[in-house]
Amino acid sequence: MKIRLAADLQKDSIVDGPGIRTVIWTQGCPHNCFGCHNPSTHDFNGGELIDIDLIKEEIDDLVFQNGITFSGGDPMCQADACYEIAKYATTKGLNIWCYTGYTFEQLLELGKKKKGILDFLSCIDVLVDGKFMMEKRSLDAKYCGSTNQRLIDVKKSLASSKVYLWEDSSSNIISFKRNKHIYV
Repeated sequence: MKIRLAADLQKDSIVDGPGIRTVIWTQGCPHNCFGCHNPSTHDFNGGELIDIDLIKEEIDDLVFQNGITFSGGDPMCQADACYEIAKYATTKGLNIWCYTGYTFEQLLELGKKKKGILDFLSCIDVLVDGKFMMEKRSLDAKYCGSTNQRLIDVKKSLASSKVYLWEDSSSNIISFKRNKHIYV
């Protein structure tokens, strides 16, 4: 299976979710949000097709990473490939975050027609949902670009059929995969 990526995996990100993360930049986005910080990722024919097995190999080589963040573009436009990568990453002890311009509710509706979306959602720990809105842009919104976007605890929300917002439970301990800890 292949996935269209906008760039190489970005390792050691500290702004795309808590801790130290690897970001997978998907290519293709239907939202075209005004003020998007990644407009080069909108073209569905841009970027490069990569076999997901190569991404899995890169995941195997990660050290001191808390998780994987899917961004883009909109990862939900390639939900099947993202699901396979996310499912693999979870077996390596990594948590999964995903940024999307769709709302959680829209994804549940779309998932009725495209099972891959629901499969991918089932692997996601936190979903940052909603389009970026320049008029709601905020530098104070944690892990979001605009205040309309929500950080959703996906597993809790799917289990209860109600949206639960993610609560940052990090204290002064940053947990790394394979039970390593660093105290700051």
